[in-house]
Amino acid sequence: MMRATHAGIAQAPMIARVISWSLRNHLLVLLLAALISAWGVYSLRHTALDAIPDLSDVQVIIKTTYPGQSPQAVEDQVTYPLTSALLSVPGSTAVRRLFHVRRVVYLHHFQGWNRSYWARTRVLEYLSRWRKAAARRDAGTRAGCIRRGLDF
Repeated sequence: MMRATHAGIAQAPMIARVISWSLRNHLLVLLLAALISAWGVYSLRHTALDAIPDLSDVQVIIKTTYPGQSPQAVEDQVTYPLTSALLSVPGSTAVRRLFHVRRVVYLHHFQGWNRSYWARTRVLEYLSRWRKAAARRDAGTRAGCIRRGLDF
């Protein structure tokens, strides 16, 4: 079926031309289809997929121990000063504490615009200041930082 253009010259519809070109060059079409299929298989095999997506907010987890001390001493000398120091970190929204038998775990939450690396770096800065102050009081306190909620 031919279609007339504005200049009066008869022209075949574009889809008809593509089909006729494909029929004339069937080997080239098959080669192109094979290349696209191979590229798709390669992309599928090399795409990194996360088996457990991290849907939690940006958080940094800090574990502290104060061996040989009573729970009240841990509260007075570790928990309260560390919580106060961590609340002054820019972008923080909450600091939650979990008490275990011989350690305290702090979940430090940040606002959504923060990245995990940025949040961890800020917490490590404030934690190093707190460690210096804790070292003057007592050398038995240990504190460490891990990355994110999935690492807990």
